[in-house]
Amino acid sequence: MTQDFVVQIIYQGVILVLLLSLPTVGVGLLVGFAISLFQAVTQIQEQTLTFVPKVIAVFLMLAFTSPWMVSLLVDFTNTLWAGIPAMVR
Repeated sequence: MTQDFVVQIIYQGVILVLLLSLPTVGVGLLVGFAISLFQAVTQIQEQTLTFVPKVIAVFLMLAFTSPWMVSLLVDFTNTLWAGIPAMVR
């Protein structure tokens, strides 16, 4: 196992983490921006108004994208397990 091989595995893992977190973080960002805009227009400064919609939106996004996320994780894990013989040499 060379240093380049290890760096490639770590790089693929980081890209996978970014790819998996992008939908939920993006939805949280968009909902937070919309709620902040609504609060600025109406001058309502309630803390729970920002927290509850973001949590609901993130959980819904996780529910909708979980099959896709699991399939990506399973593919990455299968690739790592299949590569074990090459790693030992």
